[in-house]
Amino acid sequence: MSPAAKLKPYPAMKDSGVEWLGEVPEYWLQPPGRACFSEKHTPNTCMVEQTVLSLSYGRIVVKPEEKLRGLVPESFETYQVVDPGDIICRPTDLQNDHTSLRFGFSNDRGIITSAYMCLETEVLLNRRFGHLLLHSYDLKKVFYGLGSGLRQNLGWEDFKYLPCLIPPFPEQVAIVRFLDHVDRRIRRYIRAKRKLIALLTELKQAIIDRAVTRGLDPDVHLKDSGVEWLGQIPKHWEVVQSGHIIELTTGFPFKSEGFSPADNDIRLLRGVNVAVGLLRWNEVVRWPANDRGAFIDFELELGDIVLGMDRPIIRGGIRVAKVGKQDLPCLLLQRVARIRPLQAVDTGFLLRVLAGKSFHDYLAPIFTGISVPHLSPEQVQSFRLALPPLSEQVAIVKYLKEATTDLDSTITRANREINLLNEYRTRLIADVVTGKLDVREAAASLPEEPEDLEEADEFDELPGAEPCAEFDTESAEVENDE
Repeated sequence: MSPAAKLKPYPAMKDSGVEWLGEVPEYWLQPPGRACFSEKHTPNTCMVEQTVLSLSYGRIVVKPEEKLRGLVPESFETYQVVDPGDIICRPTDLQNDHTSLRFGFSNDRGIITSAYMCLETEVLLNRRFGHLLLHSYDLKKVFYGLGSGLRQNLGWEDFKYLPCLIPPFPEQVAIVRFLDHVDRRIRRYIRAKRKLIALLTELKQAIIDRAVTRGLDPDVHLKDSGVEWLGQIPKHWEVVQSGHIIELTTGFPFKSEGFSPADNDIRLLRGVNVAVGLLRWNEVVRWPANDRGAFIDFELELGDIVLGMDRPIIRGGIRVAKVGKQDLPCLLLQRVARIRPLQAVDTGFLLRVLAGKSFHDYLAPIFTGISVPHLSPEQVQSFRLALPPLSEQVAIVKYLKEATTDLDSTITRANREINLLNEYRTRLIADVVTGKLDVREAAASLPEEPEDLEEADEFDELPGAEPCAEFDTESAEVENDE
């Protein structure tokens, strides 16, 4: 039986007096944040430290040198020094970003942007429990009611009076040990599922790539396309430049100060909403609906293809998707491109080409920009692709739908399992750290475990982390999460 399955509530509870905390264990302390945390800022004067750290999916990681994207060492004098045990908070843009994990625990000494807050725990707190406390509040979305300024930025004043829950020190250690034990097991399972998804996605992509570059007839006569990333193509296919077969429109630069909080106003499609193969609306900004007529040229229609122009290639593929009924109505924000095929081009065929390996291989070497790789409309319009007759395009789309249905079902099921596990882990962390479940007995019965030597990889993410959220360049700060 899982250790979490044996957990029970505390025997004696009291009203915390805080609505979002509810009842808490009777003997837990409830001091304000200033008694639990202090703000720290150590400037990186004279480049005393050069190891660059990054907040990535709720973790503080060392940023590889090859990912510094051209920043010269002198620029890091504006950064702050971070020590092992420090808690890092991204305090900016609460108004527009409700999914990113904002707190990370540093295991390394290094430097990180001064746009972030660095917090130390006071003697009341085990350092890791202090991080778990803020992390659980983050999962409960406590901080989105705080902050100040136009974009709702957190400051030390928001932490000074934050209601904190403090169990006795040995119990803090037990909570950290228990949650670490459960987290390791869930993380291993999720990692295995993500690797399965990657393999199935690779297989699906190979099926698609062959169909959209070679067609369905294995005996068809081929010719040299004259395009390196295409290679040989069926003899009767044409090589065309995308600018000749599509209408491309980039979005309007809507200003954030004009965003509307009303749910009945019209959504704006931002870069953060464009994922691989679908649009995600867990982060929504809106524009007053009574202005809709002034932006008719930027309104999306059913079947439009949209492409994220900033960081178009992410883990898992290219950020391109088709607009469905559930995505309308919405207006197009800048740095997202709307692509409408012209005559003799099937939308489904074009979508699969733009999501495929040929387009990926074309895009990879032509990015511009240092901190945020991006594309220009001219680069997209210069892409050359192999185009079969319209009837053959339709046949290829039909075949691919049938050939990839089972793969899609398996991928969907694996993703659903990951989401359920993340939801379970999120709820468990919040319930344990805020005193809804007693882990003392369960923690005491856990076996001693060696350190998990398996390093985190691209499949390793914390609960609540939204992979697409990191690519929201409309609200990019000094340092984007990687």
